[in-house]
Amino acid sequence: MGALPVFRWRLAPDGYATRRQLRARGLRPGGQDVAAQLERPRRRRGPLVAYLYRVEDAKPVRPMTPAKWAALAKANAARRTCPACGRDAGYVIPNSLGMCVGCAYPEEQRAA
Repeated sequence: MGALPVFRWRLAPDGYATRRQLRARGLRPGGQDVAAQLERPRRRRGPLVAYLYRVEDAKPVRPMTPAKWAALAKANAARRTCPACGRDAGYVIPNSLGMCVGCAYPEEQRAA
């Protein structure tokens, strides 16, 4: 395969889409190779690049199975569970703290 066609930012012809654009339409690349690329020039750095896929060759997104829904719910619950106190915080525990706000700053929680 030769070099990919390169288009300027926002000037790609119809029939091409990025992964996000395909997903918004309920499609996925489906194993096809990158068909073209977009380049957005930047000052003092290399251009931003976005890869394009052919919309006509895209396939529908696979539906979520009950097992996948269950696995996703379990993973999200683990992200909300504080490792220090073991309670569901009601929000995703920030990586910067590594625990719920109550466990990270106990003196501030007592003062309130």
